[in-house]
Amino acid sequence: MLKLRIKHSAAKAEALVVPLGPGTAVPDAAQRAAMAVDFRGAVGQTCEAFAPHRRLLLVGIGAQATPAALQGAGARAAGRLLALERIALDVRGLTPELAAAFAAGVCLRGWRYERLRTQSEADAPERLAAVDLLCQRLPAVAAAWAEVAPGVQGALFARDLVAEPADTLTPKGFVRRLRDLTRHGLELTVLRRGDLRREGLGALLAVSGGSARAPRLVELRWPGRGATPPVVFVGQGVTFDSGGLCVRSAERLETRHAEMAGAAAAVGAMLALALRRSPAGAVAVVPLAENAIGAASYRPGDVVRCCDGRTVEVVNTAHDGRLLLADALAWTARRHKPRAMVSIATLTQAVVTALGHHLAGLFDNDAALAAHLAAAAATVDEPVWRLPIGEGHRAALNSDIADLRQSVPETYAPDACHAAALLHAFAGATPWAHLDISGVHRRDEPDELRAAGPTGFGVRLLDRLVAHRFEAEE
Repeated sequence: MLKLRIKHSAAKAEALVVPLGPGTAVPDAAQRAAMAVDFRGAVGQTCEAFAPHRRLLLVGIGAQATPAALQGAGARAAGRLLALERIALDVRGLTPELAAAFAAGVCLRGWRYERLRTQSEADAPERLAAVDLLCQRLPAVAAAWAEVAPGVQGALFARDLVAEPADTLTPKGFVRRLRDLTRHGLELTVLRRGDLRREGLGALLAVSGGSARAPRLVELRWPGRGATPPVVFVGQGVTFDSGGLCVRSAERLETRHAEMAGAAAAVGAMLALALRRSPAGAVAVVPLAENAIGAASYRPGDVVRCCDGRTVEVVNTAHDGRLLLADALAWTARRHKPRAMVSIATLTQAVVTALGHHLAGLFDNDAALAAHLAAAAATVDEPVWRLPIGEGHRAALNSDIADLRQSVPETYAPDACHAAALLHAFAGATPWAHLDISGVHRRDEPDELRAAGPTGFGVRLLDRLVAHRFEAEE
């Protein structure tokens, strides 16, 4: 994450960014430039001028300034100034909440994956490293930033996980990365292959059967301060998805290490809760497996037994994520008896067909939980769209030889709803919602608001869900 300091002045910054709305006075040094491009402070407008000793960038925030609009304006500013090392944000005309949102946009857009870089910083094409937040009410802005920054840090941690290749971020490697989080007060429990057998997690074991890399089930817990049952995030953790015996096409196969973006979002949200010392107890449950091809690979037509004793007929070994989540949801409901569960996964291509790369699909068995999720999503500009689970979707999963079948033939539609119907069955009576983030977990190309690569979608959404819905109960 960029180094951010809250200050009264920033003499060393290479550029000064000023967010302005319609009718707001333009700095003298930018008057001519603003007139030349007809800068009026509208959303999406920018204007650059050169003041003594540094660049000056005006960014439009619109007449109805909202946190989402300010976050977008901050991202737009960072996208213009990535080649600089240090910039300053003049937020003296903003409320503390809007100033924090503006800074969040800068930090999110300024991310890049550094873990495997070997080139020197001088050779790097983008090197924005530090941000000064200029304000008059330092304590108020610092308090607002302290509320927002943990979500940003959690999202960037999730991005780093998703960007890491599958040869290092194996199930074991994923656990190693999570051990670093225990210094923030998070409690880590890891179930290995023998534990998984004893717990009866047959679906997780089946998916990982063809891989030389052993599976794991990870529990990352934030105790909070209350005695109420926890909120649980269940994140799909397929560290590489070859499709198994139903092998996937070589097209875009290099991106299949990102099939653990749901797991990354779940643990990123836990980091955010820990960093801001949330009073609400929460747990992330993450089933981790590599779906590879080997002598012990599970096959279409096999029947796997999940931890609650129910059997599932395998239809397609590439539909592995729903098996992991089904097992993990049943295990979670039995172990924690949570007040709510939210599963999150890059589950189906069908949701991309339906919603494109703009929204995540939202499924649920509890309208109130879904409404709170949608409200949290709007707050952090991670939009979702509620989709149905009908009786027909559940009936289509009836099997001739098992309790359920994993999926339906490819000619059926839409598979996103069928996948959610399977998860619904294993969530049971626990209030549950599912986020299918297949279209929004990464971007192929950068734009003015977002970097290319992983997005960290879901981290800040889940953090806000806990803040708005569950912390009041503690």
